[in-house]
Amino acid sequence: MSVLSSVSVRRPSRLDRAKAQVGWLSALLLLVILVVWEAAVRMLDIPAIVLPTPIAVFEALGEGLGTGSYLPHIAVTFTEIICGFLAGAGLGIALGILIGQSLFLERLLYPYVVAFQTVPKVAIAPIIVIWFGYGLSSKVIITAAIAFFPLLANTIVGLRSAPTEQIDMLRAHTATEWQIFRMSRLPQALPFIFVGLDVAIVLSVIGAIVGEFVGAKEGLGFLILQKNFNFDMAGVFAILLVLSLIGVGLHLLMTTIQRRVLFWANSNQIHVTGL
Repeated sequence: MSVLSSVSVRRPSRLDRAKAQVGWLSALLLLVILVVWEAAVRMLDIPAIVLPTPIAVFEALGEGLGTGSYLPHIAVTFTEIICGFLAGAGLGIALGILIGQSLFLERLLYPYVVAFQTVPKVAIAPIIVIWFGYGLSSKVIITAAIAFFPLLANTIVGLRSAPTEQIDMLRAHTATEWQIFRMSRLPQALPFIFVGLDVAIVLSVIGAIVGEFVGAKEGLGFLILQKNFNFDMAGVFAILLVLSLIGVGLHLLMTTIQRRVLFWANSNQIHVTGL
């Protein structure tokens, strides 16, 4: 038997073909939207100050990236997003583990957490800027405040989703609370935690821009305000496109990490909590 004949060639499965078809349909839908948008602006003679054409938006995007004027602001906003996400996610997971393990702490702390979550972050953003200044710190804190709750709620729900029979069996074999947490509660909670991470990293983009709208000297949010002041709507839409690409990229990165870490989890059984 030759070497070539012994090598099995993997053929695309039905799922792979379905994903490819969805991808092509999604790209086609985007193309249709852009064409309709361009035609509507030209046919209805909509002023550029109200709604620019897609061509004008892409020209503004190319100019901003080509001259490098966007790059420092992208770096600042991206730093705020990542730092705020890490801070909010870390605090949310840590507090979620404590509350998820203790009914007493849930009754003690969770009402205050919910009360804090119901306060609009736009309302407290000016206070945070006054307290911590116009620099990076205030933007990180605002972003962390927005990213915090999805991780907290998903961690609590995930830890309590462990089967009671499994926990009872471990206790019957004299397992400690740490062993029960490591062998049962944490594996059950990981899918929920990763869903919370996915939600939080997208919300972190919003948090960074909210902070920059309130008070900043640099960043994409600051650049949007500057473009608005100059009535440069094409530039505003170009920056919004950059923000969308950042959000989609971070979402895809988190999804990839989730698939590699939770290769054993059934995606249909993962629920979103804390939105």
